[in-house]
Amino acid sequence: MYTRGNTLIKNKNMIKKQTLLVAVGFCLLTACSGNNETGNETAGGQLNRSFLTQVKTVEATESAHETEMTLTGKVVSDPDKTVSYTPLVSGVVERTYFSLGDKVKKGQTLMDIRSTELSALESDLITQETELKIAQREWKTAQSMYQDGLLSERELLEAEGQVKQAEAVLAKTKADISVFGVSKGRGTFSVIAPMDGYIITKSVSAGSTVSAENEPAFTIAGLESVWIIANVYASNLSFVREGMDAFVSALSYPGEQFPGKISSLSQVFDPEDKALKARIVMDNPQLKLKPEMSVVIRLKEEYPSKKVAVPSEAVIFDNDIYFIVVAGSDDDFSFRRVTPVGHHAGTTFLANGIQAGERVVVKNQLLIYSELKGK
Repeated sequence: MYTRGNTLIKNKNMIKKQTLLVAVGFCLLTACSGNNETGNETAGGQLNRSFLTQVKTVEATESAHETEMTLTGKVVSDPDKTVSYTPLVSGVVERTYFSLGDKVKKGQTLMDIRSTELSALESDLITQETELKIAQREWKTAQSMYQDGLLSERELLEAEGQVKQAEAVLAKTKADISVFGVSKGRGTFSVIAPMDGYIITKSVSAGSTVSAENEPAFTIAGLESVWIIANVYASNLSFVREGMDAFVSALSYPGEQFPGKISSLSQVFDPEDKALKARIVMDNPQLKLKPEMSVVIRLKEEYPSKKVAVPSEAVIFDNDIYFIVVAGSDDDFSFRRVTPVGHHAGTTFLANGIQAGERVVVKNQLLIYSELKGK
């Protein structure tokens, strides 16, 4: 995977760690250049002979361009297979039948809630059932009287309308009660699992008060497939795209990788993590990947075109820009601005700034760079 972000951090840390070395290097270079008796006075991009023995260079080559990057992320449940339950009325939890992480089946009772609002609805239900029976009896009497010619058709239709109205009111009340759950009478109703899955959050217990304003009482998720959400920082953005192969690993399963592809890349930076979110949808038949599990995502891609390749330690990161120190003839040095386009197995691929065959400094390059930059 492309570790340009890691290289960036590594180079930053390297610069910090070698701050003292740079200072010492300045002293050495200045002391040597100021010693006229040795005849090794530096000028321009040249360094004294004694220091050159500590410099190591390698030749830049041209090779197939490979990109490798490592991202961090976490596992989340698939929102399309996740259901959260928040009570529609206020009440008190009488009993729960599950624990965090339990597997539940659709239709299974999850908890019982006692609610005064439900008690009022149940009272209304009893009243409406009685009113419906009275309306039905009156309609039946009206039908008999109409057949005997004792009642007009209009009066018969009015009696029928009373029945239909009572049925509609009763049906509405039953629908309202069914939204809460399965009524158990006396103001208590049971919450039923709407789907098969696992309890991934739970915020209630027996005696807890609940209401529509509270956080969800519980969340059920199917974990046969999950999402991997990877953090893509600005320094890595140009190297991540939808459709790239991704290999996910976790500390819980050393040596094991879970293959997938980046299915989408957000276009808005997360305000907390300061990163774009890349999504990888993965099958999880053995349920090894758990919600909120931290993972590492390795991205890798090969390109047919060849690029100039240099050891990654030769690349210097300074003020959000990448540089390479190049060794020329007559022991002169210069630094070049370069654009990395990939990283793989300790090799960085460059889009510009250097040609194959040129020699780059891979040891004491920070000292040389700092000296040349300060001139």
